[in-house]
Amino acid sequence: MKRSTRFGYVLSGAVLAGAAVLVFNALPMATAQDGSHGEAVLADEGHHASGAAMPAAAPLAVNDISDHQAHTIIAAAVDKAFQIDTRMDIAIVDAGGNLKAFLRMDGAWLGSIDIAIKKAKTARYFDMNTGDIGALSQPGGPLFGIEHSNGGLITFPGGIPIKDNQGNIIGAIGVSGSSVDNDHAVAQAGADAAN
Repeated sequence: MKRSTRFGYVLSGAVLAGAAVLVFNALPMATAQDGSHGEAVLADEGHHASGAAMPAAAPLAVNDISDHQAHTIIAAAVDKAFQIDTRMDIAIVDAGGNLKAFLRMDGAWLGSIDIAIKKAKTARYFDMNTGDIGALSQPGGPLFGIEHSNGGLITFPGGIPIKDNQGNIIGAIGVSGSSVDNDHAVAQAGADAAN
């Protein structure tokens, strides 16, 4: 077992030879009364290095988009696409970034199918509008080159996170098939229909 006290945490880990299982734990380091950090002493299971009992682990609550919400969002996006006289590919991903619903309107470009899905995934992976990511990913920007991560991202408008009534992100919509302004308008109409 190795121990590291870098960055104020004790990292301990074990690797079993021939096994594909890695187990690592990170515990805050004990702090001496004088404020200095010394080598932390790992206590019994379920206790912090300081000796205090640690709370039991609880599962994370995940809010996710329902199939009904996904269909409602697509219907609102289709209505907006008809209003502006365009045909779109519309993708909805769930809270985990997995495809939940998709519609290729009659006459929408085949090449926009992948773009719509990637816009939705990009918006969910970073919980930002894809157009905002695009502004940050220009040469010299803090996210320059990000579009090459995660199997390829789309960093121009048309992807928007979807939020529930409490402001929790429950998925995202991606729209492609026209100008980026039209893509964004249709995606926004869909995202607005989520509540």
